[in-house]
Amino acid sequence: MEPHNHSSLSGFVLLGFSSVGHVRGWLFVLLLLAYLFTICGNMLIFLVIRLDTALHKPMYQFIGVLSFLELWYTATTIPKMLANLLSEKKTISFAGCLLQTYFFHSLGASECYLLTAMAYDRYLAICRPLHYPAIMSTTLCVKIAAGCWTCGFLCPISEVVLVSQLPFCNYNEIQHIFCDFPPLLSLACKDTSTNVLVDFAVNAFIILITFLFIMVSYGGIIGAVLKIKTAAGRKKAFSTCASHLIVVLIFFGSIIFMYVRLKKSYSLTLDRTLAVVYSVLTPLANPVIYSLRNQKLITAIKRTIFWNGARASPISH
Repeated sequence: MEPHNHSSLSGFVLLGFSSVGHVRGWLFVLLLLAYLFTICGNMLIFLVIRLDTALHKPMYQFIGVLSFLELWYTATTIPKMLANLLSEKKTISFAGCLLQTYFFHSLGASECYLLTAMAYDRYLAICRPLHYPAIMSTTLCVKIAAGCWTCGFLCPISEVVLVSQLPFCNYNEIQHIFCDFPPLLSLACKDTSTNVLVDFAVNAFIILITFLFIMVSYGGIIGAVLKIKTAAGRKKAFSTCASHLIVVLIFFGSIIFMYVRLKKSYSLTLDRTLAVVYSVLTPLANPVIYSLRNQKLITAIKRTIFWNGARASPISH
């Protein structure tokens, strides 16, 4: 095949949903409902935490930042996925593909760092309760959140630059549901071992290091919880971080298999399945996991909704 650089390549065709056939309509409805629920759920949690002064504490501030991040994280891929399910032309420009890949990985890296910060926050609260208020101030919480976003947006730059310099062949069909580094590398007309190695190094640093810090934090938390003499005390202590641990295991479990590897791909089916888990299901599950397992957050949501409803009612007293 004749190679083309990015200046002569008009774009790519996303064929991730090409084999769904007659269930395309149902898949569109399910994906749309999931996206709407993700937007509404994360927006509700973000606004409630912002409006309710009782939740102006580091743990809830981090949850609010995570919900805000999920809004943008899903916006990078799901709208285009919905459009591709309806359109016969499933095209995306070269620049659009790189931008989608960059923002998806930037926000994904930011989430890795943020989940690590949340684990450290719980570690301090449970293992250093007397020093926690002095250490984890509102100012430090804001600085940590800003640092997570900044580091996240810096991480994929080298990968995007390297991919943008690759020559691509006439075959421009991406066998994936959105643009990503592994399917892009499979279309290149030159050896991509350097790209694969850089991707592995960057992803291993971001994913494995943050996951290791989270597990170390939870090792300390579990050790501290086991020292509590009463069962009620142990349950209360661990309940404050159980939701976070569930989110961590779902999110990191899928991205480790997808990105920490020295192969471009294992199988199309596996890659697409994992992509659905970390791009759709995890942001969808976050509002449910955090709200259902946090009575204080549920109470704040009810208080905010009913209080605003009472204010809007002309017959309220």
